[in-house]
Amino acid sequence: MRTYYALVEQEGDSAFGVSFPDLPSVFSAADEEADIVDNAIQALRLWAEDEALPEPSSLHAVRTREDIAAALAEGGFLVRVPLVDDDSRVVRANLTFEAGTLKAIDEAAAKRGLSRSAFISSAARKEIERSA
Repeated sequence: MRTYYALVEQEGDSAFGVSFPDLPSVFSAADEEADIVDNAIQALRLWAEDEALPEPSSLHAVRTREDIAAALAEGGFLVRVPLVDDDSRVVRANLTFEAGTLKAIDEAAAKRGLSRSAFISSAARKEIERSA
């Protein structure tokens, strides 16, 4: 998993604009602050479908760029945006759960029309992206 830094800027009551110092052609926006990272992840994923991603810059390298420092001084802020690499290989894993938790997983998966594996994979990805 790679983590990129994104610059978030907002003028007045407009949407939050999101740009990536390491990826000048990738951008996103969010009407609500809570949606910034999710929308930024989606923009990274879409771009990565067609282009190879460079190694992410360190926080120090991003913060010391003149353009970023100026944007930060004007009220912009940086967020960490995780990118879990998509890899179409399927691998088998043996997991152990408490019986009640496994039952709840199966019920939640069934409500969503997902297999147990698909549900756990989706939930894990969301948790990883949220906590990065």
